[in-house]
Amino acid sequence: MTAPLLQVEDLVVEYGRGRHGFRALHGVSLEIASGECLGLVGESGSGKSTLGKAVLGLAPVASGAIRFDGEEITHARGARRRALAADVQVVFQDPYGSLDPAMTIGDILAEPLTAAGVGTREARGRVAEMLDRVRLPLTAAERYPSEFSGGQRQRIAIARALVRRPRLIVCDEPVSALDLTTQATIIDLFIELQRDTGVSYLFVSHDLGVVRRICHRVAVMYRGEIVETGDGEQVTRAPAHPYSERLRLASPVADPALQRQRRQDWLAIREVPGVTAPVR
Repeated sequence: MTAPLLQVEDLVVEYGRGRHGFRALHGVSLEIASGECLGLVGESGSGKSTLGKAVLGLAPVASGAIRFDGEEITHARGARRRALAADVQVVFQDPYGSLDPAMTIGDILAEPLTAAGVGTREARGRVAEMLDRVRLPLTAAERYPSEFSGGQRQRIAIARALVRRPRLIVCDEPVSALDLTTQATIIDLFIELQRDTGVSYLFVSHDLGVVRRICHRVAVMYRGEIVETGDGEQVTRAPAHPYSERLRLASPVADPALQRQRRQDWLAIREVPGVTAPVR
């Protein structure tokens, strides 16, 4: 069998120490194959974004291991962490806060390349290629982020993540700040780019409806632990764990009668001991 591209094994992340310490992840383990999209789903505070940050070297790992292509990168720092940027990139949630407003789009996309020693001519060609891939005109390179909509800015952020041709992208709630129509077009873009480039995604979301469309497998997180992992279609349509079912029922549907029934079912499940405290 082919070795996983990303392996996370018994990962523990802690913030602070002693009485004021907080354990955000409790022995989390998962794998992502080359060319695969793994959805990481859970409510706010479940630890899903913390796991993404740990993979990127942005969270304090207390124990456990993170391996990329067989090499341990748990505590990679300095030159090694900078070198990893060629293989591991990120798309953040907020398309308004993740782009430097003082830089043109061309400079934003070229910056990772010039930092890696790529020549000006090649960088320009790569920028043009990325703009075309995310369906923005070449003239966008001369404009500033404030001149674009939220969906267009997220396309630019995706182009920036792809410009160094990484093998893995951590997508941290990349469509949650967008309206539903724009969400659909960005998800379609993610699917197309994965098909064309073979890149892998760790796709963080709170919405099972979103991950159903894009993810091959889904891992459900609750209070810093993974409570269910499985095929994307199975987990999002017929989950085995009651917390996963609660997430499924929280996804809105267009049918009012069905939505009322889902609400009643959700209210019943939230009372299950050990799943979550009742919301009053």
